[in-house]
Amino acid sequence: MAQTPTRFKFGEGKISGYISIFLALLSFLAVFCFKYPEVLTSPEFREVYTGESMVVLLTATIIASFFFAVLSFMLSQKKSWALTGLIIATLAIVIGGFNVQGRSVDKTSWHLGLDWLLLDLLLMAVIFVPIEMVWPKNKEQTKFHEEWRTDLVYFVVSHLFVQFFGVITQKPATLFFGWMGLSGLHTWVQSLPFVLELLLAFFVTDFFQYWAHRFFHTHTYLWRFHSVHHSTKNMDWLAGSRTHFIDIFFTRAITFIPLYVLGFSTITFNTYIIFMAIHAVLIHANTRINFGFLKYIIATPQYHHWHHCEDPKYYGKNFATIFPFIDKIFGTYYLPGNTWPEGTGLHEANYPKGYLKQLVYPFTKSPFDDNLNMEERTKR
Repeated sequence: MAQTPTRFKFGEGKISGYISIFLALLSFLAVFCFKYPEVLTSPEFREVYTGESMVVLLTATIIASFFFAVLSFMLSQKKSWALTGLIIATLAIVIGGFNVQGRSVDKTSWHLGLDWLLLDLLLMAVIFVPIEMVWPKNKEQTKFHEEWRTDLVYFVVSHLFVQFFGVITQKPATLFFGWMGLSGLHTWVQSLPFVLELLLAFFVTDFFQYWAHRFFHTHTYLWRFHSVHHSTKNMDWLAGSRTHFIDIFFTRAITFIPLYVLGFSTITFNTYIIFMAIHAVLIHANTRINFGFLKYIIATPQYHHWHHCEDPKYYGKNFATIFPFIDKIFGTYYLPGNTWPEGTGLHEANYPKGYLKQLVYPFTKSPFDDNLNMEERTKR
């Protein structure tokens, strides 16, 4: 029988060793972003940062990797973690990690979002790994639970192919609304005060996403694809990435409609994207932080964990991503004080493990019915 992983403890050298390896891998891959920016970086995301700032960040990350490797070497009797971090960080230097320079980038017809992947992975890890270690909801859950690799693959795929997902989710809005003369509406929306425009963007997108989300729950065939997202029993900062591409396409496409129709300003759109990237990770995180009265205003981990509850008595609750009052309006709100669900996941299903199996499985059969005797609705 395989040994169940246990949570890391401070002072063992494991934490610093894994941090060293993590930072070294990010540094190694980042060097290739500088060498081949045309195919490995995102034009839209390059506008957010400068080449000079990324050079500084890369240098700091390599140095930090060496620091944590030395710390692990001093604290742990097992030296393999420290040595692995040292080797990868050294390779990053050998291939030019301390000599990279930002340069102008030629426009290409396609690209991978490696820069978006590395920066978002670094930011999310820096924010949420310490939170989950210091204030865990499930104190027995380790970072390296049985399905963490699957969730990491989902994270990697969705970020690397950001161009693909961006194009396919924007096309429906462009196709159905591109012929309309919307410049006057766009001008009015963009003339609003920034805070008001941002709140409007949050509300209309959450309203559309609420119904798209609820539609996936209440139609059995679509639930096949959305159930991938609910299949994890280990809620943490990577769990939110577990989403089938069919789910991503329909949900984001419907959510993009109000963004396109109302024509929000670039700064509002970018702020919305950054907020959602962080907030989506937060509400799935393994943290017991309740956020006080704010949990009645904005969706929190406790609120969304109830949406993932494995107990059938609480199915069909908390579909809103940002504003709980939308669930209140439509009768799907549930937040019992400071109580959390006892477990999350698919209580009544036997879902396959692994990214590729989960990618194919919904096209072939339902995770709830071996004989494919599907009903029109699901109680989930």
